[in-house]
Amino acid sequence: MHTESRCLDCGPVAPLHVPEHIGAGIVASVVERITAAAEPPRRPATPLWCPWPLPTGWTMTGVAYAGDDRTGVRATAVACAGPEPLGGGPADLLFVAEEPGVGLGTRFAGLAGPDPGPELAQALTDPGPGHPEHVGQARIRVAGHPTPLWLVNSPTDRSAYAGEARGLWLHAIAWPASAGHLLAEDVVLHDLTEWTPPELVYGAPSPYLHGKA
Repeated sequence: MHTESRCLDCGPVAPLHVPEHIGAGIVASVVERITAAAEPPRRPATPLWCPWPLPTGWTMTGVAYAGDDRTGVRATAVACAGPEPLGGGPADLLFVAEEPGVGLGTRFAGLAGPDPGPELAQALTDPGPGHPEHVGQARIRVAGHPTPLWLVNSPTDRSAYAGEARGLWLHAIAWPASAGHLLAEDVVLHDLTEWTPPELVYGAPSPYLHGKA
């Protein structure tokens, strides 16, 4: 008998909660859950990172969090969808904020292990511009601060970036892989637990939050 949620391969895991639908009321309820779980004496609220303003033609398509009443919210995810930046059709983006050891971001990125540390260590040995093995960074703004994200190895159907913001892992995963080019544009992430824009536009629920990834 165990008191925590367990994975047969990984052992104890934070249970993942994914609302079936998405809309202003759903986002408000998830924000309330996150902030309530962060009340003293618990840890600060885990950010709920969402691009704002949304890129042209994009909508918010899902939200999720990992944790329970005992541990609090340890990870969050926001899904968005819109036109692929290179004109190849629809695209999906997923942003994950998580504490070390949770493994939600690496799960969606298709990486082994709970953290992207080994992949980032390899990316940080990048030989630099001009070298044939050079891997560029994605530079976005997170809560007003320039934040680098490094490309990590992932399955060929997606591109995955990882970095750090507010002392937590930050993952950005894009489907198809070419949709990662959106992160080369002027993407700004805003924490919805601080303020949720009433102008947010919602789309059909993300298939990647609901088991496709």
